[in-house]
Amino acid sequence: MFDIKLTTKKPLILASASPRRFELLSLLEIPFKVKTVEVDESNILGATPGEKVCNTAMAKGLPIAEKYQDAIVISADTIVFLNEDPLYKPIDNKVASEYLKRLSGNIHTVYAGVSIFHSGKCHTFFEHTNVQFYPLTEEWIQCYVESGEGADKAGGYGIQGAGGFFVEKIVGDYHNVVGLPIGKLFKELKSLGLISFGDEVEFYDN
Repeated sequence: MFDIKLTTKKPLILASASPRRFELLSLLEIPFKVKTVEVDESNILGATPGEKVCNTAMAKGLPIAEKYQDAIVISADTIVFLNEDPLYKPIDNKVASEYLKRLSGNIHTVYAGVSIFHSGKCHTFFEHTNVQFYPLTEEWIQCYVESGEGADKAGGYGIQGAGGFFVEKIVGDYHNVVGLPIGKLFKELKSLGLISFGDEVEFYDN
């Protein structure tokens, strides 16, 4: 994709099964593996939206980091908030329709928390993006929900797909809405001294 070669000091692991995060992390053109575990997010709390997504990101990455202690482990969580109410992944089409009706014509905020585990340490940060939706018709909502595109996404829509047609404007990082604030992640990896320019790190596989 580009001629700049980046590398990490240690093997890199993405602790997420999200295809959007896989695609975004791939933009760095650094080899990485995907390792995931099931995490019960229902009891993870946070006094603020930012704290909530950070705590969830840490919970997702910790089991992987404990198993692969010689690697850099990246985990993330995304939640849509409308007037301080969290809109998670819809459990069915009815909930998905309700989400979109609430988002219609309004501004909501997408929070993403990211954890970077390395050398027995955990560095966590969050990013937020404001998204303004056009007013949506019942037909528009029904067609989108029945397509299934938003079924596995926070807020019930995907900005990188047909859900992008709903968006009038955004203020903040577009990639954050997709699932991973890749620009800020790159900045944080650089500031921690975990990413540099040079040869690739050989990855073990077990």
